[in-house]
Amino acid sequence: QVQLVESGGGLVQPGGSLRLSCVASGGIFSHYAMGWYRQAPGKQREPVAAIISGVVTSYADSVKGRFTISRDNGKNTVYLQMNSLKPEDTAVYYCNAHLVAKDYWGQGTQVTVSA
Repeated sequence: QVQLVESGGGLVQPGGSLRLSCVASGGIFSHYAMGWYRQAPGKQREPVAAIISGVVTSYADSVKGRFTISRDNGKNTVYLQMNSLKPEDTAVYYCNAHLVAKDYWGQGTQVTVSA
């Protein structure tokens, strides 16, 4: 069983930055593909970024060039650096750990981009 705890969300003005963190416990962290998803009010949860190893990453088109995902296997932590934030980035952001057919989720952290 893997437990995921996100932090770092908050209120930021358009153009600002935030860094989300997700600390994992249980399992072998380096074995998991890690990702960030988000869900805005009235919308489905959508993938934002994923990192399979230290160098293999993927991003949603809407965040390419603005968000950066990274991981520190020594700290069992995955990060999402979010720059040039826009109001449409407002959502609850969820951390995901994936291994074979199993998915684990954190409780989510709210990100609000507003003037």
